[in-house]
Amino acid sequence: MASLRDVVVVGSGPNGLTAAIELARRGYSTEVFEAGDGIGGGARTEELTLPGFRHDPCSAVHPIGVGSPAFNAMPLARHGLEWLEAEHALAHPFPDGTAALLTRSVDETAASLEGRDGDVYRRLLAPYLGRWDNLAHDFLTVPWELPRRGPVTLARFGLTGLPPVSWLMRRFRGERARALFAGLAGHVISPLNTPATSAISLVFALGAHEGGWPIARGGSQAISDALAGYLRELGGTIHTGVEVKRLDELPPARAYIFDTSPTAAARIAGLGDAFRSFRYGAAAFKLDYALSGPVPWTSPDAHRAGTVHLGPTAGEIDTALRAAVSGRAPEVPFLITSQPTVVDPSRAPEGKHVFWVYGHVPHNWQGDLTEAVERQIERFAPGFRDLVLGRAVSGPPQLEARNANYVGGDIACGAFSGLQTMFRPKPSPRPYATPHPAVFLCSSATWPGPGVHGMSGHNAARAVWRRLRAAERD
Repeated sequence: MASLRDVVVVGSGPNGLTAAIELARRGYSTEVFEAGDGIGGGARTEELTLPGFRHDPCSAVHPIGVGSPAFNAMPLARHGLEWLEAEHALAHPFPDGTAALLTRSVDETAASLEGRDGDVYRRLLAPYLGRWDNLAHDFLTVPWELPRRGPVTLARFGLTGLPPVSWLMRRFRGERARALFAGLAGHVISPLNTPATSAISLVFALGAHEGGWPIARGGSQAISDALAGYLRELGGTIHTGVEVKRLDELPPARAYIFDTSPTAAARIAGLGDAFRSFRYGAAAFKLDYALSGPVPWTSPDAHRAGTVHLGPTAGEIDTALRAAVSGRAPEVPFLITSQPTVVDPSRAPEGKHVFWVYGHVPHNWQGDLTEAVERQIERFAPGFRDLVLGRAVSGPPQLEARNANYVGGDIACGAFSGLQTMFRPKPSPRPYATPHPAVFLCSSATWPGPGVHGMSGHNAARAVWRRLRAAERD
């Protein structure tokens, strides 16, 4: 008879690995099962275009990861993780060659805005600067759990962050600041009048000032490899190439944690319609480029930025987001781009560059947005197409094939709308539990949602630990 494990984790993304680590550190035997040949989930690095060009097929830039309470409690540097930061975290260029910026300096960021908007920006962020560690802890853990490290700061942040970003933008007179905040909120692929999008924009802005928007040296795979290295150091085991279709295919265990979509967890664990109300959102359309030289931005600041947003007005950004959410491909997409070789030339052959880009399209869209994406890039970097040595195109079907959690191309693993804005995967005081007493969910379908930060895994592991301790006392 097979021996009883304490914990079995399905999926080796950052959340699954973090959950396994948290429980292994508490002395529980832990095994991870991954369907793919390699680990990483949304934090991987591969040669997608040409030999020697190392691309991140999923997440690339990690402003929440570098400030993650879960990651910062682990010796990930000892296991090879090194963060690299560009001179500017973000450039948001405009057709005249100027750009709004996010940098470590609040004053430098404020100076890139128009007129008095710089002072408005300083006042907006002042209550939270220097309090990022406590705010990140309180914001990224389960919102209603006590104690909080900075309850007053969190309450103030909530009052500012719960309204739509369209309300927040009214504080600014100029288009530069409005476009900057629209672009930050656009990361959740939801119209700008969606509640709580102010919080998203503020978290990204604060992250830039407090920890930067870094990449991992060598690519996002380095994050997953560091997590896996630490898990193995703790005695955990990782199995790759094992696709799990039913719960009884796994070894017997006291608890099972799924770093999967709610749909997959319900199917594998036999949970029936436990997540029938869960909704997936609009999708990404992603391109990875191998370039013969750096992107020829007309904005000098964009050359020195790790991330570049392309959408010159808040109105244009909102139009693109609304199109994707309502089932139409945007004619002029809002683009989120990353240029890793600005700070990590090891990602490409000498003198060459990699470039990471995505826009937004409807859920499970089958079309090709490449032409519209490249037209948008050329608005701000004329001659870009002349530098393209190779491109890898990933629409929603390809994204889901590469990462099963990206259902229909939804890279957030769940729509940012309605009650799901705050209550993921459904309204419940125990968001990581399922109807099966031994089965838990830890993917980005749970709070605090998408991003490579491990906090969904951290929070789920705490829920599992409490369940195991209660059983031990009985």
